[in-house]
Amino acid sequence: MEDSSSSSVVSGLCQPSFLQRTLDRLSSTQSLKLSAEEAAPVAVVALQRYLSEKADGRQADSYTYDVTLTDGLWRAKFWLHPSLNHLVHRNKLKTGGDVSVRRCSFVYDERRLGHGYVCVEELSCCAADGSAVLPGVRDVCSLPVLVKQGMERSQVLLRDVPLQGGRKHYLPLWNNDDPEGDIWTSGSPTRETVLDVSKVTLLSSLESSRASGRPLLVKIIHKSRLRYYGKFGLKIDYPYQAYFEVADQSGTMSLVLWNELCPEFYQRMTVGAVLYLQNYTLKQSYSNRSRPQMAHHGMKNFTSTEICLNPHSPASVITVVPAKSVLPQWGLPGVSYQFTCRSELEKLANNSACDVIGLVTFVGRVERVKSKGNKAPEKYWTYRWAHAVDGTSEQPFILELFSSSQPEIFSQICPMTYLVCTQMRVCQAEGSSPYLTSSCETEIFVTGHHRGQPYVSDPRVKSFIQWTKTLRDDAVLQRTAVGGHYCYPPLPKIFTQSTDSSGRAPLVAAADLKTELDTLQYREHKRVAIQGQITAVRYTNAPHTTETQEAEEDEVLNDEQGRVTPESRHRLSAAEQTAAETLGSPSADRRKRRIQDSKSPQASLTSSSTPSKRRLGDEETHERTEPEEEEVQSEEGGQEPAALSWQSSSWSEHRQELSDHLRHGGLRQDSVCRSFTSDERSALLRRLNLQPTRWAPEPAADPLPPVSCPGHYQLTILGINKRIAVDAAFLPVARADDPRAVGRPQEPHDNTMLSCLSSGFLCPLGGEAAPPEPEEVLATAPELEGAHLVCILDLCHLGGDEVEVLINKVYKVTEASLE
Repeated sequence: MEDSSSSSVVSGLCQPSFLQRTLDRLSSTQSLKLSAEEAAPVAVVALQRYLSEKADGRQADSYTYDVTLTDGLWRAKFWLHPSLNHLVHRNKLKTGGDVSVRRCSFVYDERRLGHGYVCVEELSCCAADGSAVLPGVRDVCSLPVLVKQGMERSQVLLRDVPLQGGRKHYLPLWNNDDPEGDIWTSGSPTRETVLDVSKVTLLSSLESSRASGRPLLVKIIHKSRLRYYGKFGLKIDYPYQAYFEVADQSGTMSLVLWNELCPEFYQRMTVGAVLYLQNYTLKQSYSNRSRPQMAHHGMKNFTSTEICLNPHSPASVITVVPAKSVLPQWGLPGVSYQFTCRSELEKLANNSACDVIGLVTFVGRVERVKSKGNKAPEKYWTYRWAHAVDGTSEQPFILELFSSSQPEIFSQICPMTYLVCTQMRVCQAEGSSPYLTSSCETEIFVTGHHRGQPYVSDPRVKSFIQWTKTLRDDAVLQRTAVGGHYCYPPLPKIFTQSTDSSGRAPLVAAADLKTELDTLQYREHKRVAIQGQITAVRYTNAPHTTETQEAEEDEVLNDEQGRVTPESRHRLSAAEQTAAETLGSPSADRRKRRIQDSKSPQASLTSSSTPSKRRLGDEETHERTEPEEEEVQSEEGGQEPAALSWQSSSWSEHRQELSDHLRHGGLRQDSVCRSFTSDERSALLRRLNLQPTRWAPEPAADPLPPVSCPGHYQLTILGINKRIAVDAAFLPVARADDPRAVGRPQEPHDNTMLSCLSSGFLCPLGGEAAPPEPEEVLATAPELEGAHLVCILDLCHLGGDEVEVLINKVYKVTEASLE
């Protein structure tokens, strides 16, 4: 934010300003309601979150939001009334979009002189994508800050701190784990200082005597993510904590960084950094926390005592020693890693730790999941899935990556980059390939962030780099993909009803499903199970908008002649037959191409005599390789897609008696993975990542083309008590190069509708044989008639009004445990 001098000159701006006029009117009246004609569009340039001061038991949300708006001439920060928080939760109110403020009021802080702020009580979000205001703004920070006359000295209005409640800092918009705002000091160079290392004590002495008078000289060998422990009524300005494992020649010990020392030092205290510590305290180690696995270091671990660095009582003195000032005679150990190659992964025990390096071939969208416990204030974890290959196996590493308090790296993971993940935990999945998930001590690094990291000299890292020199970029690009719905591991063969909050698919009543959908927040993922019958199935050839989907569903499912079964196939007119054959039945040439495509993706990466020039730490733009010809939505020249459908004999009767029909079953663009190209890297990353806290101008770029999708099934599930129905999309894995095909069991099945729903894929995924056509699968749909099933649904809020409801798996009752 600017200082007050930038906001005091009004006469310099000759154009009319909506924000200025509004603030002037608020000076004479405490509350202001604007008509539609008065409410000129303004753009959202920042949306910032912080913990509410008081907890209201009736209030579902524990957080407050400040929104910074601009009319192109001024910018001003407002407090968002809690009744509007739901617009943020669903990403309707978002940075980079326009809004119209309809009602606002001025609120004075009665406990502080010269402080007050504008509260936005009513606004409408403009439906159009993008902004009509922002194209004329080059630099938001250069716009003057507008404040009410007499309050120019209010630092709350002019600095990066919250407006309300006395809070000192903002939280990230979508999780509590990442550093957020100007208070976080980056890894700036440390000034050279003269250290008296003659009086340092060893960690082994602390373990035996717990005497903390003498300084310590240690090296960081592990680092945890940040922990925010703020809650209502806690009178701590910066409630943060971070664990480090530090070592000297005598062994290793845990170190804890507390409160306001975290914003100052957390990002400077990197693995491999040397610390000179004074005025620390010692306490008994907290046992109920995760710890990194460190047997590979070969050092003694002192686990009964931990070092505490506090901002006061006493105030710890922390010196991060510049790397060039570290002397060999100090005897500090090196940082050790335990890199595992993909060919060895199956041999590792469940929950064991390892480090991995690989070339990214797939990265999924960032999603959120509510942390266990659901205690106020509620917290969300952010995570994404990725695949990475290292040349030792045909199979990639399957990586579940949670936020590691490295937002600038987490948001840059994309195909064609080198990814390093440390302290990952092995998850052995029964019947499927093992995968790796983050631990609290995991750190991630991608191309552009490797330089200077201790692992660059590790022999396995060097071996990986040598392998990548044999690769051709075009061969790698053929195996890359981004985004889409992705979940791993596949669900077990037998459904077991969960009895606690740890279950991945709790069994819910159909009537409660509406609540589950209504309470979803932006990019939140939930998995639920419902009992019911599948009463209608419809196949379409491309993703539809919700409006088109619902209109066509009503038309087709109400029309008995629209059903396609072996008995009714002959009813189609000649024109309908032609359309169905064109859209639903690929020609021989298209079938041949699809067979060829299904054989190539899992082939080995092609070696080349011309080595790639990529190196760890280098930023290089790779030449785009034109993709092979593929099916796209527009290839039919605007012809309406054919609709193939089946419905049960009783559905027409039951649908008339429903109390509710939840219609979220259309397939969304973001539900399907896309091919990756370097030219579209920035646009694809914006699509995959979460909505940013602050708007920044982006270079003009063509919109991303629609995803290429051969088609999907939409199913209607009638709740077991036949009062509630829900639509859900089913997108079976149909090609071997689909990222969802990796690692999953592919036991042959007969390609009936039920077996496809049970397995999640069409058979076979590779080889000479082509997968079945939609009408072949739909011909078996009558076996669903009256079947009592357990349907596993994956729910995800994609922003705005987009809610994704996908069928993950279907169980027959005989495949469920009734315990």
